[in-house]
Amino acid sequence: MKLSIVIPCFNEAATIERLLDAVRASPWPDKEIIVVDDKSTDGTRDLLTGRLAGKVDRLELHAFNQGKGAALRTGFRAATGDIVIVQDADLEYDPQQYPRILAPIVEDRADVVFGSRFMGAEPHRVLYFWHRVGNGVLTLLSNMFTNLNLTDMETCYKAFRREVIQSIEIEENRFGFEPEITAKVAKLRVRLYEVGIAYYGRTYAEGKKVNWRDGVRAIYCVVKYNLFR
Repeated sequence: MKLSIVIPCFNEAATIERLLDAVRASPWPDKEIIVVDDKSTDGTRDLLTGRLAGKVDRLELHAFNQGKGAALRTGFRAATGDIVIVQDADLEYDPQQYPRILAPIVEDRADVVFGSRFMGAEPHRVLYFWHRVGNGVLTLLSNMFTNLNLTDMETCYKAFRREVIQSIEIEENRFGFEPEITAKVAKLRVRLYEVGIAYYGRTYAEGKKVNWRDGVRAIYCVVKYNLFR
């Protein structure tokens, strides 16, 4: 099965080469690497259009910065694989774990798989207490509306059969994508699995971008996409 790996990218000059090398070295033989540069200003775009061009199968360039959701919308449209997975460009998630995440789809048990940072015995970096609390609250709130029992709604690693993700209209431009896609997947009543994954989080000094405003927007999105869409 062909795997499309969609990488939304904004100001990741410090990590993008290592990430692309890790994705290319991942244990999946037939893969398509799609990078969407969301108008980076730190030299990332120059790298992607220059010496890293040969490491990308398809590069999409946004004319102005729109956000992660908008970058994913562009990447999903471009995907041609049987399965589509989201991969952040910041090295917090390990591409070596693709086979275990995708196994439920390959085995025809699932249509969508979320990689959970909070289940299983995989290693994860210990960082911010309040981020963990916030994630738990958002996941609980989402579950209350969707009637799912997810442990990590905000995870990056989300994998879809291509026909599923391309049937969904992504409206959110920023991090509201996570609760939006969860609500819309739940409404499709497709087969959804979770798989425990490792997590190598980074600090704000290392480039982490999500903030409390994104948490407030996520609450709004949980309500909006469950009740009014």
